[in-house]
Amino acid sequence: MESSFNSEDNTLCVSITEDIDHHTTEKIRRKMDYEITRFMPRKVMFDFSKVSFMDSAGIGLLIGRYKLIKLLGGNAEIINTNKSIEKVLEMSGIVKIIPIQKKKEIS
Repeated sequence: MESSFNSEDNTLCVSITEDIDHHTTEKIRRKMDYEITRFMPRKVMFDFSKVSFMDSAGIGLLIGRYKLIKLLGGNAEIINTNKSIEKVLEMSGIVKIIPIQKKKEIS
């Protein structure tokens, strides 16, 4: 996982660099929680451009991070998903609370 913080618009971009399943979620969760509490951003963008697979553990990961971000007064969005990831997100209903932005360049 890689992250970048833009202090001008108080945005944290979290680029997930591996598939998300029950084997990887704990490591990713720890890194995300650290970065979110370190920067206290108003907006967190989850970049899925390097993710080709995600199971239900990934849904739980996103919901937990969403709750943390909301608790800190921020909001979240998901960017750069492929068709299979987008389908999993839509089927789970998570897109009702965390919107998906089609394509976005990361500055």
